[in-house]
Amino acid sequence: MTPATAPLPDRLGGAPDGKRALRLWLRLLTCTTTIEQTISQRLRDEFGSTLPRFDMLSALDRAGEAGLTMGEVSRMLMVSNGNVTGLAQRLKADGLIEHLPGADRRVQRVRLTAEGRARFATMARAHEHWIETLFADLADAEADDLTRLLEQTKRSLRAAIHEEPNR
Repeated sequence: MTPATAPLPDRLGGAPDGKRALRLWLRLLTCTTTIEQTISQRLRDEFGSTLPRFDMLSALDRAGEAGLTMGEVSRMLMVSNGNVTGLAQRLKADGLIEHLPGADRRVQRVRLTAEGRARFATMARAHEHWIETLFADLADAEADDLTRLLEQTKRSLRAAIHEEPNR
């Protein structure tokens, strides 16, 4: 029996196939939580940082010199404007980001400082290595298959969410 056709372990006490979606969701959640906790711990240990700080620095790094508005950061990170504002204040106090002057004072743009770019580059290299290590046991073909399946899952989720009525 190949790994692809081997029966999946069942920790739900012999749940019937009707529980397949629940079983899948629990495995995705377990993997995501494990990865997130591992990366968060390593960011704290090696850089004295948090995952939200890393995510904001990453978004600003991708935006380049033009930076992003606080609203854009909020949407990209899928967090509230209040969370982004507090995070931006701490990053600015640490010298990692700066506010850009704008025509409209109500819209604040931020970008990485030179120190922020350098610090993020160091963190990003470590982050990439950690992720590669966490997925090292997957063969290239398995990683490609999993990526395709997760893309299909994402499309399915988006379709299902858009079909549900607003609550």
